[in-house]
Amino acid sequence: MKTLIIAEAGVNHNGDLELARKLIDVAANAGADIVKFQTFEAERLVTKSAKKADYQNSATDNTAESQYEMLKKLELSKENHEKLIQHCKQTGIEFLSTAFDLQSLAFLEQLNLSRYKIPSGEITNLPYLQKIGSSGKPIILSTGMSTLGEIESALLVLETTGAKRDQITVLHCNTEYPTPYSDVNLSAMKSIADAFKIKVGYSDHTSGIEVSVAAVALGASVIEKHFTLDRSLPGPDHKASLEPNELKGMVRSIRNVELSLGDGIKKPSSSEFKNISIARKSIVAASSIKAGEIFTRENLTTKRPGDGISPMRLNEVIGLKAKRDFFEDELIDL
Repeated sequence: MKTLIIAEAGVNHNGDLELARKLIDVAANAGADIVKFQTFEAERLVTKSAKKADYQNSATDNTAESQYEMLKKLELSKENHEKLIQHCKQTGIEFLSTAFDLQSLAFLEQLNLSRYKIPSGEITNLPYLQKIGSSGKPIILSTGMSTLGEIESALLVLETTGAKRDQITVLHCNTEYPTPYSDVNLSAMKSIADAFKIKVGYSDHTSGIEVSVAAVALGASVIEKHFTLDRSLPGPDHKASLEPNELKGMVRSIRNVELSLGDGIKKPSSSEFKNISIARKSIVAASSIKAGEIFTRENLTTKRPGDGISPMRLNEVIGLKAKRDFFEDELIDL
């Protein structure tokens, strides 16, 4: 099954439309399926005195700035949303955005996007979940900072308002940027799948691509990963994002892993059939054997190639009479 790869542009456009367009181009060129942005109005999202997260202070080198002041500079206007959707259509990649308040959610509804993405911070937002649950569209639910109980509660809200279980994909996630490898807990993805019998994926905030690739090997149907044009750009998320060549490498690695997973049936592959006779052995004469002589462990051995009688039949051959002469190293036939 093909993994849905979401290239998370997020707020790495820094409020600049042209930068956002370039991000779309990078995501499409890398082979991602979706490029995702964030839709919010700072006034509706945070109080004016709300503090930034530690990683945001570290990334922006401005501890005096409030979260509101930071986010205000990262808003995308409604007009620019529409321009970016058009650019995605021209580029051949799906546009997606995460809404962080009900008004922004209503705006995205007007844009008629293919699916909804619920960010980790909204998993306990009842009216928000109810609105998305009643949409009738596929839902991707991020679960950073949450417990299985909170995931269960969110799923209950989504389903009681109309969402179908098979329309929902739950993403395991850690909201620290970048996430320490010791805190990834990728095994929790299986715990979620087992607990709710639901499709799972992984929203990756680690520095590299290894965990995303590993998540696909463990059954992730969706991968979400932040990317940027340049990690040295100013802004809260650039430092924990992939650069263009890294994003391309991640997509390529994921597609290779998908191919390598196969169908699970243990059998020789078409590419290795030719190696069977080369690598396996046959029963051969350990010394010259005359016609009528009894085959024994002393005058038989096993050697390559594997074109003759399989060594698995050695006990069957021992004790039989040779029907003809065999020279040393000749494959035995009966």
